[in-house]
Amino acid sequence: MKIPMDSLRELERERGISFETVVEAIEKALASAYLRMTNADETRGARAVIERESGDVKVFAQDIEVDEETEEITVLKEWEDTPEDFGRIAAQTAKQVILQRLREAERDITFGEYSGREGDIVTGIVEQQDHRYTILDLGKVEALMPPSEQIPHERYEHGARLKAYIVEVRKSSRGPQIIVSRTHPGLIKRLFELEVPEILDGVVEIKGVAREPGHRSKVAVVSNDRNVDAVGACVGSKGSRVRMVTNELHGEKIDIIPWTEDPADFVKNALSPAKAKDVQLQEDGQTALVVVPDHQLSLAIGKEGQNARLAARLTGLRVDIKSEAQMREAAAAAEPEPAEPAEPAEEEPANTEPAAEEV
Repeated sequence: MKIPMDSLRELERERGISFETVVEAIEKALASAYLRMTNADETRGARAVIERESGDVKVFAQDIEVDEETEEITVLKEWEDTPEDFGRIAAQTAKQVILQRLREAERDITFGEYSGREGDIVTGIVEQQDHRYTILDLGKVEALMPPSEQIPHERYEHGARLKAYIVEVRKSSRGPQIIVSRTHPGLIKRLFELEVPEILDGVVEIKGVAREPGHRSKVAVVSNDRNVDAVGACVGSKGSRVRMVTNELHGEKIDIIPWTEDPADFVKNALSPAKAKDVQLQEDGQTALVVVPDHQLSLAIGKEGQNARLAARLTGLRVDIKSEAQMREAAAAAEPEPAEPAEPAEEEPANTEPAAEEV
């Protein structure tokens, strides 16, 4: 009974699977197969040995003793007991072990390909959707998109092709598990990198992204070349570049905001499309008081406060928006009321009665 050692060495050369690791795994599997074949009880052990050059297999039966506290195994007696008809079982066992090692090697290779790609963007085909996950076929491997990473009200139809952002790559018993997202702000950044060559070249830089998935995003950009307009580069000719990103996100609105070092100017820009009249940074350094014309108040706040929320996330400041009328009312309320003039005190009537005579 022999194991084809040349085949194992060829596996090592072609697939990078360690020869010694595979042989040791086959030996352990053969020992387990022998114990099942002989219906051995807990006092019986086994050890299989494969000769590394010839591939000859020998099985040694063992009398063992197990320490109940430490579970340490002591071999009391050992003798060769290779069954005559063990060749067929050995061949099947070796085949199973080799296939298992091949699967593990493929999983390791796939994990190695994706383990360093957190924060990258991938394109997948929707394979399955249920209440737990949407599964994307990436080719060699599947990616999982949990409900928390899915855009609200976005439908993922079977066979649809879409882009997603890699959040995490981890190992599991079934191979590498890739978690992707359609809601992560990083997806916006990666999509613009695909559409705007100036970003990949480093001429235009994305300084921040604030996002409410499926509704609206604000992207702050700056140019490192005075001859290049950062906002214009991202918008593209007639809005072609930003439209490609919006289409990929199924209509999500995107505001391109020019980034500046001055916090007050940055807040003013971040409130676009509203036009702020004045921005005052408060003493705490964390709050910006924004004054807007009366007719711009609702636009600055946005539907259900969305525009103000996104501006606050983008700038990292608390944004307090007031209209000019509100500021006038506040100023009037803060002015002290003028003091009323004091009424003159009433004079006491003079005593006209004659003084009493002394007796």
